[in-house]
Amino acid sequence: MGDSGEKDIGRRRFLACGLGVAACVAGCGTERARNVLRTGFSIKAAGRRWAHVGQAFAGAARAAGFAAADGSAITGDSRGGGSGAGHGQGAGGGFAITVSGLPALAAAELNNGQSLLDTATPLARLSGQVEVVVVPARSPVQDFDDFGARLLADPGRTLLAGGPQGEPDHLLFGLVARAIGADGRRVDYTGYPSLAEVASALLAGKAVAAAGPLAGWRAAIGRGRVRALAISSAQRVPDLDVPTLLECGVRVDFADWTAAFGPEDMPDESREPAVRMCEKVIRSGAWEAACLAAGWLPIPLSGDDFARWLGTEIARTRAVLRDLGLLDSTKATTCWGSCGNGH
Repeated sequence: MGDSGEKDIGRRRFLACGLGVAACVAGCGTERARNVLRTGFSIKAAGRRWAHVGQAFAGAARAAGFAAADGSAITGDSRGGGSGAGHGQGAGGGFAITVSGLPALAAAELNNGQSLLDTATPLARLSGQVEVVVVPARSPVQDFDDFGARLLADPGRTLLAGGPQGEPDHLLFGLVARAIGADGRRVDYTGYPSLAEVASALLAGKAVAAAGPLAGWRAAIGRGRVRALAISSAQRVPDLDVPTLLECGVRVDFADWTAAFGPEDMPDESREPAVRMCEKVIRSGAWEAACLAAGWLPIPLSGDDFARWLGTEIARTRAVLRDLGLLDSTKATTCWGSCGNGH
């Protein structure tokens, strides 16, 4: 079995950190503006984990011509996090567009039962990180079919590893377990605060398989230290001979996504131009180039379509958290280690 101390620490770390991230998104405020593009707005990240995406999105907005439009202020502020105070107001009294993502959604579900639809205004989906399931190079697990058979037969002894509990790596294993019919509550998962620690645990034999961002595992895959069994995206990744989960017969299409949100109760006269701005940026060549350079998957979706998709994503995340036995977790009140809030 996995190390219970590591799992307990990972659980407390995730639950505590989520409070800050959820508060940041919820704290976008309700300052009203007649027209967000005329009164100004800014683009900020909800924490350091989203700073790179926030800065890239701000840069693409500038390239799309919004930097000087109607006095709008486009910033790549990465100081988001903390209490979230003042995150609702942008330059010149306008709104702040906050860049956040899947970990914040899960944190909100776990910590206060409120979804992002309750605490923020969805504007647009921006990008996603493809996840990968890996095993040590000399593992007896030959392919994903072999791994899936083991997980289905004995989930409690198929030790798994990844990032902190309740975050994307853990959610992916929960979705896989659900898709193949394995008992999610018996999944033995140990969360670690960094990819380096996940890799060390996997190579030391503390886990049968690990999940994590493909971009982070590419070097180890290339050096032959680990083998990739499957990736989480619907389409294969160029220059990587690894099947998708869908190709393996597992009906899971998954990414650690990021999105742009406005403040709670954002009025239509501000939301509509903000959505139009986001739509133009995420369909631009500058944004596609930024995603390509960073190794992100561009997954553009905006406005009402994004809000509907987010509703289904919330339902899916809530269901898998319940499958994994995390929704009954005790709430924590202090931050530990690698906080999603950037502490």
